[in-house]
Amino acid sequence: MRRPHLALITLAALPALWSCGKRAAAAPRAPDAVKRGAYLAAYGGCSDCHTPKVFTAQGPMPDTTRILAGHPADAKVPDVPAGLLGPTGWAAASTADFTTWVGPWGVSFAANLTPDGTGLASWSEDAFVATMRTGKRFGVGRPLLPPMPWYSLAGLTDDDLKAIFAYLRTLKPVHNSVPGPIPPMGAK
Repeated sequence: MRRPHLALITLAALPALWSCGKRAAAAPRAPDAVKRGAYLAAYGGCSDCHTPKVFTAQGPMPDTTRILAGHPADAKVPDVPAGLLGPTGWAAASTADFTTWVGPWGVSFAANLTPDGTGLASWSEDAFVATMRTGKRFGVGRPLLPPMPWYSLAGLTDDDLKAIFAYLRTLKPVHNSVPGPIPPMGAK
């Protein structure tokens, strides 16, 4: 399989792409909440970054066997070309399937949002809501990194965020241990 090349994208173009705790089982949600969550996840473009792509004659398409499973753990991350980032370079770049991003923050990988142990299986509804409200894991942990538009999700109602979480709990669990972020070069 041919490895994707870096797709270069300025921060000005990112908004177009974004039109994207404790172990506890979430309480069963009404079918209407799951349906609303699916609608919000589709409208918000969650699959744009959180679903790996397959490459077709029509371009990259979501891999329907790995919906919202995040950056493939076995995918090789290409080297960032020298001089790519900085005052005279690009502000951000992504792999061709948009599951890996690089910028002044370092390298970020789209998380596994499926209800697998490598994804959101151990997350509670409260932890998910706190993460979306604060932009920090579980509301107190490390920051969510670009291009994750948590600040847009923070504007949703609690019921909408709970509906998204209810929908995510209905996905097929995909075992995919996404790597942690890589700090920027030269960071300590």
